[in-house]
Amino acid sequence: QVQLVESGGTLVQAGGSLRLSCVVIGRTFRGGRMGWFRQAPGKEREFVAAIRWSEEFTHYADSMKDRITISRDNVQNTVYLQMNGLKPEDTAVYYCAAQEEWYSGSAYSDQSYEYWGQGTQVTVSS
Repeated sequence: QVQLVESGGTLVQAGGSLRLSCVVIGRTFRGGRMGWFRQAPGKEREFVAAIRWSEEFTHYADSMKDRITISRDNVQNTVYLQMNGLKPEDTAVYYCAAQEEWYSGSAYSDQSYEYWGQGTQVTVSS
């Protein structure tokens, strides 16, 4: 059984930084891709960043690309999302997701990802 477990979400002041982690348990997706999405109250889930397991291909949301970095540790089977210069509008539940094969769908679409974590809350105070 595949589990994606996010951590690192917390309350932070505007301008601060956070690093979110997502551990993949029970399976490896070496031909696939990992993504981060977020959902704010009353809004649709939106793409944040994605990375392939086997190659250094990354994708970022235009609205955040200057402030975030996605990375992975293949040995630890973990994906990270470093976020800097946080703003109150970054407040959301952040989810990680796994796509089995990177070519099966767009990195930017949540429909491409077969497995999802439970999410971690990030709250940015002004």
